[in-house]
Amino acid sequence: MSSAGTFWEAVGSLPHCLEYVQVGPWRTRVLTVGDGEQSVVLANGTSGHIEAWTHNIAALAGAGYRVVGYDYPGHGWTTLTDHDLEIPEYEEHLLGLLDTLGLDRVHLAGESLGGWIAIKFAAHHPERLRSVILSAPGGRVVGEQRVDKAQSVSVQAVAEPTFENVRKRLEVVIHDPAKITDELTRVRQAIYSRDGFAASMRHISVLRQPEPRFRNRVSDEDYAAIGVPALLVWTDNEPTGGPEVGEQLAGLIPDGEYLLVRNAAHWPQWEDPAAFNAAALDFLERKGGQ
Repeated sequence: MSSAGTFWEAVGSLPHCLEYVQVGPWRTRVLTVGDGEQSVVLANGTSGHIEAWTHNIAALAGAGYRVVGYDYPGHGWTTLTDHDLEIPEYEEHLLGLLDTLGLDRVHLAGESLGGWIAIKFAAHHPERLRSVILSAPGGRVVGEQRVDKAQSVSVQAVAEPTFENVRKRLEVVIHDPAKITDELTRVRQAIYSRDGFAASMRHISVLRQPEPRFRNRVSDEDYAAIGVPALLVWTDNEPTGGPEVGEQLAGLIPDGEYLLVRNAAHWPQWEDPAAFNAAALDFLERKGGQ
């Protein structure tokens, strides 16, 4: 893999700050890398955390962007949640984070749940965005999905956060098990082992349930309503649909572009960082001034 072996190898040589900022009731873990004029905000998947972008941060920051990663409410090392979280609350938290950090207009890159949030945020707050990068975005209501097995595997991993159980959870989203690093597994193991995380996990998993998922769903109309340039990244082993589905969704976006990452599943930004980073940087360079 043409990227740093560990998270701190990726950011260690770059100006960076890892801190906690208060956003409403949420003590939010935030990483800022680089000091560029334009900012790229990274949004993770369900039960995810900043480290999901280990292989992308240095490329973005090294190209002159200020990279901001953060953990959602109920996720990572941000305040855990005692109530169900749906998309509007994630949007509200993101808006509050941008205000707290003094970020006016940003590029927003979201994977899985992060892509879901980005699609909705683009419709509701287009004035705060320059562009969006959607990495295997979630949120559509489709038929039975292989990704649903993440639910039972996640429950087991959180109930018994052994190294092996957490690795099995990551194997659901990463096609080639050889690309799952020990560091990634141990970081997630530490998060899943937090006091109270099991209860929080039940609240952040609510979007897998039929009624809340339908209430928060992403429709074709939502894709068509994205009013900023968008790069949609899909894979050939995406659990929610084949490459033709990703191409169709990208085609719905007025200023949409499409990248297919091969030999990958639900984490294209991790599984082929060389392809992802090259496409993302080209896209941002061309669309950055808009």
